[in-house]
Amino acid sequence: QVQLVESGGGLVQAGGSLRLSCAASGVTFSGAAMGWFRQAPGKERDFVAGISWSSDSLGYADSVKGRFTVSRDNEKNTVYLQMNSLKPEDTAVYYCAARPETYSRYTYYSRSDAYNYWGQGTQVTVSS
Repeated sequence: QVQLVESGGGLVQAGGSLRLSCAASGVTFSGAAMGWFRQAPGKERDFVAGISWSSDSLGYADSVKGRFTVSRDNEKNTVYLQMNSLKPEDTAVYYCAARPETYSRYTYYSRSDAYNYWGQGTQVTVSS
């Protein structure tokens, strides 16, 4: 049974930082492409960042480039999202997602339908 558990969300003032974590179990993590998505109330779930299994390839939405950093630790089965210079428009529920058996060193996915497994989400609220 695959489980993805996000943590690290919370309330922060504009300009502040948060670090999200997503712990995976029941999946061969070292072969999985991972992604972060977010969904604000009344909006669609949008791609935030993606990372290949080897960390050789990273990708970001334009709205977060230069402020967010995705990383992973395959020994800990965990993917991270470091979020700096947060803005009120970053307020959303943040989800991590896994696409197992993605053995290309350079592949990650920005489409939500490419991922097989999802976490329950963690709320990030940025006050102005």
